[in-house]
Amino acid sequence: MSVQKNSEIQSIQGNEGTKIKQYFHPHNTLNGINYSIAQFTLESGKRSRLHKLKSSEIYYILEGNAILTVDEEELNLQKDDSVYIAPNSKQFIKNAGSEDLRFLCIVEPAWKAEDEVFLD
Repeated sequence: MSVQKNSEIQSIQGNEGTKIKQYFHPHNTLNGINYSIAQFTLESGKRSRLHKLKSSEIYYILEGNAILTVDEEELNLQKDDSVYIAPNSKQFIKNAGSEDLRFLCIVEPAWKAEDEVFLD
């Protein structure tokens, strides 16, 4: 069993402009899983960098309002909304609210730096 307590996880600055707390990844669960799950935080008015990932992703909005752009299509998202993003989709997310945007990102297979390409 592996327990991750939010209060004990250090945030890191992500390359795409977000703060990240990595909850589960094969490297911290003795390779018992094939996916990763992390919490992302994006400040008001900010957006992530345009990028694509070889893995599929699911975003689940915990707090705030967002505009997610995936391959030129815009989606308005709010608390408790979730969205599936297919592998190799060009994407970025913007905080469309006045408070921090917090969301979970589930990546399958697990996120790896070499699988992510920045397009801006």
